[in-house]
Amino acid sequence: MERIGLRNWLPANPPLAAVVLAAGLGKRMVSQQPKVLHRLAGLPLAAHALRALAPLNPSHTVVVVGHGAEQVRSTLGSSFGPDDSLSITYAEQPEQLGTGHAVLMAEPALQGYKGPVLVMYGDSPLLRTDTLSALLSKHKQATANLTMLTCIAEDPSGYGRVIRDRNQGLIAVVEDRNASLTQRAISEVNSGVYIFDAEWLWPHLDRVELNPRGEYYLTDLIGMAIEEKGQKGEQGNAGRRSTQSVVTFTLEGMEEAMGINSKLQLAQAEEIIQARLRRSSMEAGVTMLLPETIYLGMDVHIEPDTILYPSVILEGKTTIGSGCILGPNTHVIDSQIAENCRIVASMIEGSQIDQGVTIGPYSHLRPGTHICENVHLGNFAEVVRSTLEPGVAMGHVGYIGDTHVGEGTNIGAGTITANYSSEKTKSRTIIGKNVFIGSDTMLRAPVEVGDGAVTGLGSVVTKDVAPYTVVAGVPARVIRQLDQPGEEGDGAVEGEATKGGE
Repeated sequence: MERIGLRNWLPANPPLAAVVLAAGLGKRMVSQQPKVLHRLAGLPLAAHALRALAPLNPSHTVVVVGHGAEQVRSTLGSSFGPDDSLSITYAEQPEQLGTGHAVLMAEPALQGYKGPVLVMYGDSPLLRTDTLSALLSKHKQATANLTMLTCIAEDPSGYGRVIRDRNQGLIAVVEDRNASLTQRAISEVNSGVYIFDAEWLWPHLDRVELNPRGEYYLTDLIGMAIEEKGQKGEQGNAGRRSTQSVVTFTLEGMEEAMGINSKLQLAQAEEIIQARLRRSSMEAGVTMLLPETIYLGMDVHIEPDTILYPSVILEGKTTIGSGCILGPNTHVIDSQIAENCRIVASMIEGSQIDQGVTIGPYSHLRPGTHICENVHLGNFAEVVRSTLEPGVAMGHVGYIGDTHVGEGTNIGAGTITANYSSEKTKSRTIIGKNVFIGSDTMLRAPVEVGDGAVTGLGSVVTKDVAPYTVVAGVPARVIRQLDQPGEEGDGAVEGEATKGGE
């Protein structure tokens, strides 16, 4: 028996086909959603299996679907991976008649293929690429008909026990319910992950018989392979000589091979994968003041020298630059944050934040927002589908929607862009450079405020404001003209507040 000693290498362009079983109902999940679509670190369970598989570059990947087949197809799509290099073919299992029957449904998609076939489960999200790579290497080295991944479990309850002779040769796999008391004390268990030789797999799968539970079990193939193990010089279907019929590769612990069959197990797996992600980030130079309170998605990337305070949540395709301070209680989804930003107790969704920005506490950036460098957003600021150019300051309490704000503009407390009309359409507001928007200003879109303009306290701006003009009132009227840079005199004119007149 070989215990795990991973070597992360494979021969150049090794042949490999993969069958991912994702047809199960998952009754113990107590959910209308297909089991393999429940999410772990932001990704469906089946996507984790595909993520581990993708770096092996299989020539064929067949996902066997059944319960909620269309939902699984639409969620996973026709390709996977950062460059969509893993092409996916779907095979349907119309009736859930066991794991052996599920694999048989993939045979038409693999006709003509000769080589190793990896069979894994879509509800086993913790398997690592390195482990699959090592399993494939062992299979190829042994030229085996069947290579099975086994685990040394601290608690083997519920798993098939791997029975060996005194020379550690494999002699049987006994299901938990059929095991004797002595056999139940065995800690080595079957993980359910296999690599088969394609030419051996399909004819032997045809020989699997319907069991009393009305299902065809893939594990029956293990017994067939063990029976053939002692036959010297065994011939394959195409005359290929096989040195071994069945071999094993063993992991210490059940963590990687853990299957998800209940919400409790889903929570346990989340705990495991979050510990992995936190450790990876900290080893890459990220500081976490209280790591167990941090939640990370699988596609989150954080640069070194960033500090995460307690209760930070980072999800989706999110990147955080170096030297940032996030939290406490900050939630970021699908956003890009550049270096040296400070975000406290705020929510950022679908936004781009450039370097040197400060946000919060208690602010909310919604999708389509671009905050340029050195912008300051204080408490209770909400911004959506808007761009704030460098140096904009919005100290507290305001709503900016569908707006472009020019460089150096100050937005006073209580400012609102009224972008939603009675016709249920969204209109844009344009605010120029170095504008001073007074507290409690309401800007009724569509409207444009020119460079250097000023709005007075409590103004309701309903028409465009000319550059370097002071307006105030309800509705806002011209108070006076301001000197433009390089000009002298106050140029006071009353009654000409807006480009369109009153």
